[in-house]
Amino acid sequence: MSRIDHAGLQLKFRSAALLLVLSAGIGASAETLRYKPVSREAVEARLRKYNGNNKQREATLKQMFAEAGCDDQHLAEQSVKGSKLPNVICLLPGSSNKLIIVGAHFDRVSQGDGVVDNWSGASLLPSLYEAVKADSREHSYIFIGFTDEEQGEVGSRFYARQMTTEQAAATDAMVNMDTLGLAPTEIWASHSDNQLNAVLQRVAQALNLPLTAVNVDQVGSSDSEQFAARKIPRITIHSLTQQTWNERILHTSKDRFSAIRLDDYYQTYRLLAAYLTYLDQVARSPAEINKD
Repeated sequence: MSRIDHAGLQLKFRSAALLLVLSAGIGASAETLRYKPVSREAVEARLRKYNGNNKQREATLKQMFAEAGCDDQHLAEQSVKGSKLPNVICLLPGSSNKLIIVGAHFDRVSQGDGVVDNWSGASLLPSLYEAVKADSREHSYIFIGFTDEEQGEVGSRFYARQMTTEQAAATDAMVNMDTLGLAPTEIWASHSDNQLNAVLQRVAQALNLPLTAVNVDQVGSSDSEQFAARKIPRITIHSLTQQTWNERILHTSKDRFSAIRLDDYYQTYRLLAAYLTYLDQVARSPAEINKD
């Protein structure tokens, strides 16, 4: 996350039960979701590849996408104005013009190893790609490793601004991952679309996985905000709690691999893999969610 200010911060907690919960459960639908999550060992192996400066991490992310099956035709580097490094983009085509964007920044600050913030999010992108590529899909998924989030969301700002009006209108969701694995999965509810929040809550209940809402408005900002400006429904997933904030892990020497709670981290992956599948195969679009 960018623009960290530790002084006097109290995070705003809100029970996930207060999120909009739709009347229709996913019981039968959950059994028909077609996706193939990768193993915990594979997820953790990618997380452990955090070493290096931002340029090396960009190259590592691109290599992991290629190893996950994103071929040269669908894997690209997007030159970003104002940054020395590109956004890394992997496209998974669907049968329609509808889009789901999944993003996380790969850059880090100089303090610590930058595992939590935000290799924890970036390294999940290839594993989520693998999970949803297993079956045909209506939406095209665009997986993006953003550059220079720590410098003011440079990569996401550039990407969102260069989207055409038609592309923005066709984008049903932007799912942003920033700072995972410190605790069970959390939503930045005040900076997320109510319908997207509701669907994630529904999926979490079906999988019996923990999910709470923790608003971190005073922490700073994140890459999803650039898409909100284009009126694209967005949701930010994180794991920052009052306890871990008080421990001052982000942007310090404490941001290292040992800070990650691996059980929680893999549960977050399981939840997001099912969630992305559900958005395509069941929910279709936020507008259709309201019809449930």
